[in-house]
Amino acid sequence: MTDNRRVPTGRVCRPQALLLDFGGVIVLTRKNPNWASNLAAHVFGLLEKASATDGLTPELITEDIKAGSIADSHWKNAMSRPMAPRELRYEEFWGDFVAADWPGKARDVVVADAKELCRVMGHMRSVRELRNGLLDLLDAADAAGVPVGIVSNALSGQVHLDILAEHGLTHRFAVEVHSDAVALRKPNPDMIRIAADRLGVPVSACWYVGDNFDRDVLCGIRAGVGGNILMEAPKTYDLPYDLRVRPDAIVADPRGLLDLFTEALKASAA
Repeated sequence: MTDNRRVPTGRVCRPQALLLDFGGVIVLTRKNPNWASNLAAHVFGLLEKASATDGLTPELITEDIKAGSIADSHWKNAMSRPMAPRELRYEEFWGDFVAADWPGKARDVVVADAKELCRVMGHMRSVRELRNGLLDLLDAADAAGVPVGIVSNALSGQVHLDILAEHGLTHRFAVEVHSDAVALRKPNPDMIRIAADRLGVPVSACWYVGDNFDRDVLCGIRAGVGGNILMEAPKTYDLPYDLRVRPDAIVADPRGLLDLFTEALKASAA
């Protein structure tokens, strides 16, 4: 199983749209080691302002944030199995995964501010860098008249939009479909279908590019994309369980995707 999934099918169409995952494709992410304690200090400040600390300390809050993050990770792995999973709601993360056993007033504070807390957490938890070759890929897609969109799981898609704005890239993407905004999550194939519909391009004429098997390659197969591309990232081959899926192509980074894209355009023009 392990060897077979590394052998791509080699079947890709001429792309009429590129749909990209965010983490692992547009950016590489590394964890900020102090994110939980920094976020706990922020949460403690909210509780103090509401006179709702009630025995909670920054240290206890840090423990619960870490526990909630681990629970969320297990939940995400489990949601890779159903055909049509939904996204976790902001209020579920904070009310059920982090603050389930907090005093009621403290729990109410974080649930009421859950959406913004998810955005703050997203920025504090990870450091993100654009992948090498991304800008060249976007330029090539523009030159070929091929729209580029984003299809990404995110507890707070606003974090991704903030990062695109910081880099002046917002206008480079014709559509963004984030799981929290549509209340679905990959491998639910409707994530890809929504993006294709918004672009007015058949799913079968889209390439979808992601960095893992259980959410991305599986989602592309379920949706019926014309090119199901796996882009390697640090955790690509850390699968939660074996899957009988193969991508159509494997690339190392956006430069490799650019080469594949260019070859596909040349082949269709010949």
